[in-house]
Amino acid sequence: MVAEIENRSTHKVYEKDKLGEVQIADEVVAIIAGLAATEVEGVDSMAGNITNELVGKLGMKNLSKGVKVDVTEEHVSVDLSLNLKYGYNIPDVGEKVQDRVKSAIENMTGLSVLDVNIKIASVNMENAN
Repeated sequence: MVAEIENRSTHKVYEKDKLGEVQIADEVVAIIAGLAATEVEGVDSMAGNITNELVGKLGMKNLSKGVKVDVTEEHVSVDLSLNLKYGYNIPDVGEKVQDRVKSAIENMTGLSVLDVNIKIASVNMENAN
């Protein structure tokens, strides 16, 4: 288990007087981004690949589904794939998602977000009148 944790991509965010350090796994940054995005009104869900969709149908949640993060020493780049609800203005929802994701990552991790790229994968037509 320790070897598994050590092999994950992590980013050191805090080290003081050799007392210890705080490292954040890239997957944690992706989960923060995914949760922040789904809190925006108009976002139906995160879009993922077929494996993620099957895992979701089996009842297991993958909180980083539809999120790709690139964490470097200087910044974080985020790519999101979203399913939107019908009837919402796509540019407005996209801008709100970008702001929410940037704010959440920066506030929770202290990392600087360079960009948040959004791909609209589908529009949920269930509630269309």
